[in-house]
Amino acid sequence: MNKKKIVSNYKEKIKEVNKYNKFYYDNNKPLVSDAVYDEIKQEIILLEKQYKFLRSKDSPSKLVGYKPSKNFNKIKHREPMLSLSNAFTEEDLLNFEKKIHNFLSKSSNSEIQYSAEPKIDGISASLTYKNGSFYQGLSRGDGKEGEDITKNLATIKEIPKKVISKDFPEEIDIRGEVFISNSDFENLKNKFANPRNAASGSLRQKNPEDTKKIPLRFIAYTFGYEKGLTIKKQSDYLKKLSEWGFKINPLNELISGVNNLMKNYHEVEKERVNLDFDIDGIVYKINDFNLQKRLGNVANAPRWAIAHKFSSNKAISNILDIDIQIGRTGALTPVAKIKPVNIGGVLVSNATLHNEDEINRKDIRIGDTVTVERAGDVIPHILTVDLKKRKKSSSKFVFPNICPSCGSKTIKELNSTTKKTDAVRRCSSQSYFCDKITIEKLKHFVSKEAFNIDGFGKKIVENFWNLKLIKYPQDIFKLDYRKIEKLEGWGSLSVQNLKYSINQKKTISFERFIFSLGIRHIGLENAKILSKYFGTFLKFKDLSKKNDFNDLLNIDGIGETQVSSIKNFFLDKTNIQILNELEKVLTIKNSILENKDGILKNQSFLVTGKLNGISRAEMKSLIEKNSGTTLSSVTKKLNYLIIGEKPTRKKIEIAKDLKIQILSQDQFLKMLNKSS
Repeated sequence: MNKKKIVSNYKEKIKEVNKYNKFYYDNNKPLVSDAVYDEIKQEIILLEKQYKFLRSKDSPSKLVGYKPSKNFNKIKHREPMLSLSNAFTEEDLLNFEKKIHNFLSKSSNSEIQYSAEPKIDGISASLTYKNGSFYQGLSRGDGKEGEDITKNLATIKEIPKKVISKDFPEEIDIRGEVFISNSDFENLKNKFANPRNAASGSLRQKNPEDTKKIPLRFIAYTFGYEKGLTIKKQSDYLKKLSEWGFKINPLNELISGVNNLMKNYHEVEKERVNLDFDIDGIVYKINDFNLQKRLGNVANAPRWAIAHKFSSNKAISNILDIDIQIGRTGALTPVAKIKPVNIGGVLVSNATLHNEDEINRKDIRIGDTVTVERAGDVIPHILTVDLKKRKKSSSKFVFPNICPSCGSKTIKELNSTTKKTDAVRRCSSQSYFCDKITIEKLKHFVSKEAFNIDGFGKKIVENFWNLKLIKYPQDIFKLDYRKIEKLEGWGSLSVQNLKYSINQKKTISFERFIFSLGIRHIGLENAKILSKYFGTFLKFKDLSKKNDFNDLLNIDGIGETQVSSIKNFFLDKTNIQILNELEKVLTIKNSILENKDGILKNQSFLVTGKLNGISRAEMKSLIEKNSGTTLSSVTKKLNYLIIGEKPTRKKIEIAKDLKIQILSQDQFLKMLNKSS
């Protein structure tokens, strides 16, 4: 890579990390997980080390946080609120200690004492006290200037307003973390993504009376400016904080040696599940203040402290219960209800157990202490069980032999191709007999790639089902809007909007209609193949008159499994009745003949991120109608990557490396219009 490309890549990364900073610190809406943020930050720092010509005043190696909000007065910190370097491995800690030894010209065998303090995932604040009275409170801001949030901080009960003690300094900036406990967050989780966002949003409200209503807490751990502080060690300072009336972290420890730091790290990581507040790592500080002064700082971080981050995609929790969920194809999926735990900035309370075989293989039981993993957007799942913590009274989980919803037998089917029994157990009932299956079928019917009815989501499907407003798909188009208007949370305007959305979707493409029926093994691609083969809805519906379905095997892309599912669908009288009723209320467009010489011929596309005003399915359809193809991953075969809001960063990085052209949604549409 030449110098020009290196500089360009470096600037792009800095631009990206500063965008993340703005959303994290200023908007209280993190765009990415802590792991992704830490990764790009590390990449920038490594680039700077590798290429000495790379310099930027906006580099994360020089900046802390983000510039203060315009909603509050800016005030300069008397001592900067620095950031911390991060450690992720034991090797990182060994290097950290080695640098300390080298700087202080100490023998590598000399012992260094650390104050190990669990790092609360909250909002940093600096409290100024003069003559024992709380005088002013600032946010971190950009580390040099903070926001004046004195009145909001004053509403927190755990912040002493007056400290009466002979040894309390004449002036001091006491620093710590504002947070919300997980138990208190339970009442706020419908308004905020996680406890940290709740704390940040609450602390930065314009009206302190609104902040007062939120159960904010404060834990103190360090100081900035001081006048009259006589303490010489961090451990003694923490004890004094407690004596002065401040809350401190109960898990603080005094430790020597990297081996012991690692041992404590693993113990605290396991203990996270039992804490009522979120921690994302442990901060190690050299205990001796004199050594801290000698070591000083580098750019925006002290040499004498480091944050040892926990693995952001894993956490320890307890299984409170195992719930059996039933999908639209009758599949019984076990879901672990776990003690809520923060994984990568998301509060996780459910984890999939996949199937009966998975439960038996890992011997997962109610009450177990488990390791939960959440990687990216993947559904959280159970990695391992800590057998040492299993109670003697524990018993094996017995998978139900009858459907919890309708009482039908549950079965494991024999795969005709592999001749092996399926790992998934299913409800044996047919069509719309099982309530849970019916509800899932209705959710599928209104989903984005099917009818995509705006404002008709999963929760509304469940609500309308429970109120007996819908039972079959055709009922959606025959709703009693007068009844709905009288329901709690509904009004004239919202009912009119719902009615409009439903009426807008009474005309649908043939392929999306076939997909909406939820025929097992018939996904959107198979639905396209079938729509092109039959051409019209009437020809498709005529399958109900057939006795032999074998001629469908001649359709390219349709196999025995799909044919068997289509046959079972059309042999069910309820399904035929639903088709007849839907035909009365819908306009199902005939299949459009494929345009083989469209403007996107021989071009391949992939979409990442949320699109504006158009669903992924509609974008895919638009590309294919113009002879383009869509791919599922970034490879050398890809010509264009279309990015929307919150795109997958990894896909963008791979695309850049492969020199694949990246387009915004607007750029793609302009390209389409220019060519037409």
